[in-house]
Amino acid sequence: MSVPQSPVPPAAARAAGQQPQWPDPGEVTRVRERLAGLPPLVRPDDSDRLAALLGEVARGRAFLLQGGDCAEMIERATPAAVHGTVETLSRLAGTLERSFGLPVVTVGRLAGQYAKPRSSPLETVRGLTLPAYRGDAVNGVAFTEQDRTPDPRRMLRAYEAAATTLRLIADRPVPGPAARDVFVSHEALLMDYELPLAREDSRTRRAYAGSGHLLWAGERTREPDGAHIAFLSRIANPVAVKIGPGARPDDLLRLARLLNPGAVPGRLTFIVRTGAGAVRRVLPELVGAVAGAGVPVVWVCDPMHGNTVRVNGRKTRYFDDVYEEIAGFFEVHRSLGTHPGGVHLEMTGAEVTECLGGGSGAVWSAGVRPADLGSRYESACDPRLNRTQTLELGRLIAGLRTPSLVAAG
Repeated sequence: MSVPQSPVPPAAARAAGQQPQWPDPGEVTRVRERLAGLPPLVRPDDSDRLAALLGEVARGRAFLLQGGDCAEMIERATPAAVHGTVETLSRLAGTLERSFGLPVVTVGRLAGQYAKPRSSPLETVRGLTLPAYRGDAVNGVAFTEQDRTPDPRRMLRAYEAAATTLRLIADRPVPGPAARDVFVSHEALLMDYELPLAREDSRTRRAYAGSGHLLWAGERTREPDGAHIAFLSRIANPVAVKIGPGARPDDLLRLARLLNPGAVPGRLTFIVRTGAGAVRRVLPELVGAVAGAGVPVVWVCDPMHGNTVRVNGRKTRYFDDVYEEIAGFFEVHRSLGTHPGGVHLEMTGAEVTECLGGGSGAVWSAGVRPADLGSRYESACDPRLNRTQTLELGRLIAGLRTPSLVAAG
């Protein structure tokens, strides 16, 4: 039996980076066949609706709030976890709307963030070397040979967890006036998952990713000639690219030509992750070049990934560094007269202890301290802001009202 054909060619047979070394290729084929026979998780018309809303962000008439888990865990596709994150995002969106006087487009890192790129394919602990954890769609987080062996059947479990998460988002108990649309997004990393879920829309005859409304390529997979950019260029969903401090203006302009040749506002988002210490130095040249070329993009600040440090043996981030990068992002756009289009946060609705600082809250009167890190460190990969920190950060972002935002409203 052959694998059902996706309407998206397999990235012109280009080798895709950051893919797992599956031990059984035959099982991968069987799983891809199963995925290709399952319904898409999201509808093309909802992806089109998000693209239209992002078009308003690109024009300076709206703001994008994107947030959720670093790495979703299949076992946490529960009402408490999903509703907690969505409720926190919704509260933060309301704060920003009231301050900016602009509609806020709300997008979760939800229902698909089950695969992670890694700096090394292997991890060594006390002399034992095993495959690195690559997300619940690939292997398990426990440091055992059984858990760390890549298993393609996990992609089917990830699909079911994503479907459950989408149902929980749709069915969440929210009062009528407080209800808002929450779209879902994730990094389009795992080609054995993304390609079978890409479908042709009968209305438009265009190919759409069925795994999420908005997909992005990461800093490690954004090569213009690579498989991930080729995949994003062939789907009609809105797409994004993570941009690190080493990017050059020509890199962004080439990505824009590949991913948004029609220069459609809302089609392409650049998510910039430079680190607090580099944002004011790196960002002006990038924004200036793109603006000067007349390329319509949504500019978003990811203040998380460039500010990761180790404290007491754990990955963490300082709340003040997260805010400082956002403040620098707004300052650069204010100086250039461009629109600071949004923020992209790794956060949760739970009161975890993964990021340091954050001021007063119901649980930690002085914020999370180094000694607190071990008490509720629950992330499977990178540290997340907890609910109190997320809402406090929202109040600080709300104070960054800029002339461009006010004028846009």
